[in-house]
Amino acid sequence: MAREVADYNLFMMCASLKREALSPLPVGFSFRNCRPSELDLWKEMHFDNPEEVQAYRGFMDDFFEDTYRAEAQAFFERTLFACDPHGRPVGTCLLWPAYGKLNTLHWLKVVKGYEGLGLGRALISAVLKDLSDADFPVYLHTQPGSFRAIKLYADFGFQVLQDPQIDNRKNEWAESMPYLREHMPAAELEKLTFTSAPKDFLEIVAAYPTVEF
Repeated sequence: MAREVADYNLFMMCASLKREALSPLPVGFSFRNCRPSELDLWKEMHFDNPEEVQAYRGFMDDFFEDTYRAEAQAFFERTLFACDPHGRPVGTCLLWPAYGKLNTLHWLKVVKGYEGLGLGRALISAVLKDLSDADFPVYLHTQPGSFRAIKLYADFGFQVLQDPQIDNRKNEWAESMPYLREHMPAAELEKLTFTSAPKDFLEIVAAYPTVEF
């Protein structure tokens, strides 16, 4: 089956945090970590309807087993929930040491009905604000369909990587640009900047058969 352009691979890197982008949670919301009993909730909240939850169940199960299971305690300690005034998780994000060597931003999501309140910005702020200069670069994988998140990442200093391949995936940034031009406001698109990945990063991700971000 042909892939939709919205699902193409895009990779970004933040070499230095733009601290002016940091923002707290809206009043009434709170942070806490994901609990082991909430693993299924975490797996499901990234999708907007039951059909998507079912379709991606195997993928989420496999990704957790391959990437997090060996360090499950660290996963729960690192996985942040933004909770509504009733304490219900409505957003999530985590910073993960992919392959034990690279800081990577994983699984940013704000559930439908809570978008546009600043929760995504607050989640990214929470996981990045205490990093030292030595903790950068931070990397992430996204898709052009997440164009609102791409705008947000750029605010924090993430740049689009232009290398043709990252690990075993084709980096489809060039093919994604027409989609972004169509969906992103021109002023936001113009703020995107582009760069190449460090050589040591490319060597690390190419050395592993698994995908950890």
